[in-house]
Amino acid sequence: MPLLEARNLVKTYGHAAPAVDDVSFSIERGETLGLVGESGSGKSTIARMVMGLIEPTSGEVLFDGQPLTGILPRKLRQLRRRLQIVFQDPYAALNPRMRVADIVAEPLIIHRASLDSGLRGSALRAKVAELLRATGLDESAMPRYPHEFSGGQRQRINIARALALRPELIVLDEPLSALDVSVAAQIANLLRDLQREFSLTYLFISHSMPMVRYLSTRIAVLHHGRMVEYGDALQICSAPREPYTQTLLAATPEIRIV
Repeated sequence: MPLLEARNLVKTYGHAAPAVDDVSFSIERGETLGLVGESGSGKSTIARMVMGLIEPTSGEVLFDGQPLTGILPRKLRQLRRRLQIVFQDPYAALNPRMRVADIVAEPLIIHRASLDSGLRGSALRAKVAELLRATGLDESAMPRYPHEFSGGQRQRINIARALALRPELIVLDEPLSALDVSVAAQIANLLRDLQREFSLTYLFISHSMPMVRYLSTRIAVLHHGRMVEYGDALQICSAPREPYTQTLLAATPEIRIV
């Protein structure tokens, strides 16, 4: 059974053309599905439907066999422990009035009762420090505020927060696009390392074919809300069938990631 499955997703707003039009895909445990396309292709709309933040007009999303469409809020909150998201803008996703220690600890505190967790005081601080170290930061970050960090460091904080509940799936909604090339490459390497260390499954959303090729097991190509190509990442990148996929590959230069 796939960990995540989208079946015939459609999302329309008013009388406009569908933002997402009959999109289906699945993600197996431990793999990365790259969802790629230009701005306005429907990528972020799909991310929000997968997270249960918006309802599809038709179709459904299943997580570990359980439908997310029309789910009760209490049940959705329980599933959120297993399903997290990292957004595009690392600064906008962080509360500027909260210290890093509180930002990373927040999911653990919110879900404390359902997790039956005894994490408090020094134990909670130790857990936050562990999560920060896993993302390449250290304890000195804990008393500081988001504005004191670079863009790449802020995205590391967002990733640490997403890891706090030990999720099975993380939706990565353009997590590299707000970063310069060298920092984006560092975060891409971090995401690969964390996937192995924490046995993560990713839905990686991007407009950058080189990053999608580097991180993904399989690729789904979106164009005007429709999926035009879907399959093995190496096959699609080496021999794309669709002219639109060929255009995406030609339009984005190769990025060297070491």
